Formats: sequence, structure tokens, C-alpha cells
Amino acid sequence: MTLGTRAQISETGAGLPIDHLGIAVVHLESAVPLWERSLGTLASPAEEVPSQKVRVRFLTVGESHLELLEPTSPEATIAKFLEKRGEGLHHIAFQVSDLRAKLSELSKAGVRLIDEAPRQGARGRWVAFAHPSSFGGVLTEFVSDRPGGGA
Repeated sequence: MTLGTRAQISETGAGLPIDHLGIAVVHLESAVPLWERSLGTLASPAEEVPSQKVRVRFLTVGESHLELLEPTSPEATIAKFLEKRGEGLHHIAFQVSDLRAKLSELSKAGVRLIDEAPRQGARGRWVAFAHPSSFGGVLTEFVSDRPGGGA
């Protein structure tokens, strides 16, 4: 899999900024106070994302965020993750300016996508996931303020 030649990679080496790290938790009510005390920051109010069957809260950490995810249904992907692996790191999310363009680039490079098109996520943002098999076992999310492609 090739995602661009060396000439196409930014000379600054900065790459894509990390938007957030997703952490699966059984109960937000018990997880949030631990993270707030440990990091010295307050979590955002809870937000439900019906399409993903989760409730989430974000904590700002430097230039990025931690997203704590609690399932709202036993059928939720997060519920299945918790059942299989327990609480912990679920995914990494990168910020992109044009989500449709990024999905096209990834698809052309042979990356296995979970989402072929952007969908609405938390914080009113657009998201799409790439399969862990394409990123060394890491579920990878791409996030944008707009779905891209002029929308």
C-alpha cells in the first residue's frame, strides 16, 4: 500500500494532526471523574450519537482530545469491543480538511474502508473509518468539519 510518493509528503513532516483518541468505557459516570482528575481538565457535556449507538464526552488534551465512548445499546460496536477486549483505547482519529478527498485517496491506495462516504459524528462533525487491517490493527478515523467535495 502506498499513500503517496516522498515528493507528495509535506516537507515539514507534520502530517495530519491527531483530532482525538477514542477510549471505550463501560460507564461515562465512573470514567469521566478519573480522567478529569488525572488530566486536570473538565469533560464536555455528554452527547449521544444515535448512528453509532454511543454517548460520548470529550476532554481537551493539548492540541487534541480524548473521546470517552459509552455504548447505548448491546448491538453497538463499542459494546462488542468492550465485551471482547474490555475498556481501553478503541481508535485514533486524524483531522482532514476534505474528507471525501481523503477517502478517495485511501481507496485508490488500497486501504480497506469501513465507511465509503462521510457520515455525521459527534460535535456536528463528519467522520469515516478505515478498517484496522489496513493500519496495523488500529481502527483509524478521519474527521472533518465538512464532508468535503464542495459540500
